[in-house]
This record gives sequence, structure tokens and C-alpha cells, in this order.
Amino acid sequence: MKVLVAEKCGFCPGVRAAINLAQKTLTDDDRVYSLGHIIHNEDMVNQLSEAGLSTVESIETIDSGTVLIRSHGATLAELDQIREKGLKIVDATCVLVKRVQKIARQLNDEGYEVVMIGDEGHPEVKAVVGSTDNMKVVGTPEDLDKLNLSKKLGVICQTTESPDHFADMVAAISRKGFSEIKIINTLCRETMDRQTAAVKLCRQVDVMFVLGGLRSANTRKLAELCKKHNHQTYHLQNWAELDKNCLSGKAMAGVTAGASTPDDVVAEFVRNLESFEPA
Repeated sequence: MKVLVAEKCGFCPGVRAAINLAQKTLTDDDRVYSLGHIIHNEDMVNQLSEAGLSTVESIETIDSGTVLIRSHGATLAELDQIREKGLKIVDATCVLVKRVQKIARQLNDEGYEVVMIGDEGHPEVKAVVGSTDNMKVVGTPEDLDKLNLSKKLGVICQTTESPDHFADMVAAISRKGFSEIKIINTLCRETMDRQTAAVKLCRQVDVMFVLGGLRSANTRKLAELCKKHNHQTYHLQNWAELDKNCLSGKAMAGVTAGASTPDDVVAEFVRNLESFEPA
């Protein structure tokens, strides 16, 4: 089978830096804990677990050792709690997430009600919300009822959202008639480049595969965008999840991957696809 790979896909610089930092920390320290999955990819999380990284959901469960702050960041309260317990902190937060946290604090200090466009349950969003006061999260136009019409608004966005959704939500907010709106584009350029490359590729192939964790926001967004342009789009974590029946009658496949998908997962998938021969 002929296979085309998106021009931009796989590990982004922020994720690669977090993984490298985790691996270095595991060689330097005996007891290393990640507060939540360091990235949203089960293959990579399992590899690091085998190397000694323990993933926990609560700081209360850690008595001693090193706490690795995952790429999505942590709230100020969580960081304070870690310090109060005398634990060592190694910060693997993506620099772009740190930027969003800083912008949120600045907007709040300037008197804006901070509005973040994104998924309220996503760890990045939780970390940003927990970095300042007086902040609202909106994911759909229906959420705009949360906002105070008498306030001036400072609008930011989850880094992994699509530009189209960001634009649509900003337009919906502006129609509410606020006296002042300050909009700062906090979208990740790496994410946008991956989305553009994926949509371009999926239009050229018979079947499209989006590789990455099922909980990964940026990977899910890639799959959603590709599905709009090619109904034969499948979101899989790795080759083992592939139902080979979907290859029947297909001559050309496209492959892309989320920002937290390891290179070896992509390479294995492409290699197996290229050697696949329909029965």
C-alpha cells in the first residue's frame, strides 16, 4: 500500500522537552512522581512507567521524592502544596502553557474578567484557571451565559483549539455587546501547523489515520478536522488497534499524529501499512 505522511506530525518541541526532562530526572532521582499523565499518550506513559515514573492523581499520596510537573502544567495551589511537603519540583510544563498562565495573570491584574475558550475538564485549562483569580471557561456559545455583561473581558484560548473554533467563539462573544474586549491569541503554532498539514493530506488519500492518545485534545481535534474532509478517517493509538478490514479496496493511505505521539509509534504504523497486502 502506498502511504503518505503529513509534512508536520508527531512530537512537538514542548512534549519532546518534557519527555527528555522526565528521562533525565529518572536517571538522577530514585523516587519520581508525575502529577497526572505527563502527556496524553499511553505508549509513552507506559515506557516511562517501566523506567520508574509513578503517575499519581493526588499530592497527598506522595511522602518523599521528586514531583514532575507534566507538560500541561499545575495550579498555584498544587505547587504550594508540593513545596509545603518539602518535595522536589521538576517543572516540565510546556513553555506555551506557561505563557498562557502569565497572560491570564496579567489580564486579571489589569482588571479584566479572564475568559478562556477551551475544554473545562482539560488539564491545561485547569492549570491556567488555577494560576489566577476571576476566570471563566467557555467551550460553546451556550456557555457565554456564565459571563458578566458589566465586565470588560480578556479573552484567551486553550493552546490546542482550532483557529476556526477560536474565531467562532470570539465572534459569539463580541455579539454579546461588551463595552471592552481584549483578545490575545494563545493558540499553539505547532498545533495549527499540524492541523493544516493533516487537512491537506486527508484530501489526497483513500483512508486517513490519525495516531495518538484517545484522551489527547490536539489529536482528537486532528481527527475531527480530517473527518470533515475524509469520512474514511480513523483515530488510533497504534498499529495494534487497527481493524485491517478498513483497508479493503484502498490504494493510498495518509498518516498523521498528535503532538504527544512518539516517533517510533508513527514509524511502526507506516512500516506495517507499506508492507500490507490485502487478502
